Amino acid sequence: MNFSKDRPFLLVGAGKMGGAMLSGWMAEGIDPSAIMVCDPRLSDEMEALLKKHGIRHVGEVPADLTAGIVLVAVKPQMMDEVLPGLASAVAADTLVLSVAAGTPVEKFHKAFGTVPVCRCMPNTPAMVKRGITAVYPTSEVSEAQKADVTQLLSAVGKVVWLENEDQIDLVTGVSGSGPAYVFYLAEALSAAGKAAGLPGELAEELAIATVCGAGELMHQSGEDPAVLRKNVTSPNGTTAAALDVLMHEESGIQPVMTAAVAAAVKRARDLAG
Repeated sequence: MNFSKDRPFLLVGAGKMGGAMLSGWMAEGIDPSAIMVCDPRLSDEMEALLKKHGIRHVGEVPADLTAGIVLVAVKPQMMDEVLPGLASAVAADTLVLSVAAGTPVEKFHKAFGTVPVCRCMPNTPAMVKRGITAVYPTSEVSEAQKADVTQLLSAVGKVVWLENEDQIDLVTGVSGSGPAYVFYLAEALSAAGKAAGLPGELAEELAIATVCGAGELMHQSGEDPAVLRKNVTSPNGTTAAALDVLMHEESGIQPVMTAAVAAAVKRARDLAG
């Protein structure tokens, strides 16, 4: 890979996603001495992870540092503050990765010049190595660098490549924000169980186990979700009665989900200015 102890992999912003990625990289056997974390405020959990693996930590980028790869993992609203401080660490062949929603390639090229940039949209299941990350590469990204990105991001889940930058905002609305939709489904199912008369703890336990189990069944079976749905729906049965409500053309889940994804996409585009 195109980084080393002398030209490290620089992780800028070490939140939960950064921690998930670091754990995945350590499991893949990446040399911790080739990684440097830049974050002025580490959580206790992250500090413990860095100490455990002997990963270097700095509050700001050293003036004499040239990175092999820079992964920018700060909030979009912080980009204007953070990027100028990274410019000295970015050489013409430094690969820049971003996991921030709504931050276009143009902003990185303005800060660093026309260096190779990959915009990445991971999601939080990366924390249990079941994430999916969509990646858009600029034309400056070489095939070797693409292979490095695939290897790095595969440590926390699946990797898919995009054909154009506009697709990143669409991905944000589906898989980037999508785990929250699934968590809310579990909340809603639990609340419905309580409303039907189940004890609160039992309703929550049933809802969480059902969502987790259904997800794992989809993952392991490889079947289309529509096929799995039909397989458990007997004509005129209890599931069919529920689906008549959930699949209503105007008031069911589909029109609401379509509107929700559109709202997330719009917000991602608004963040880009």
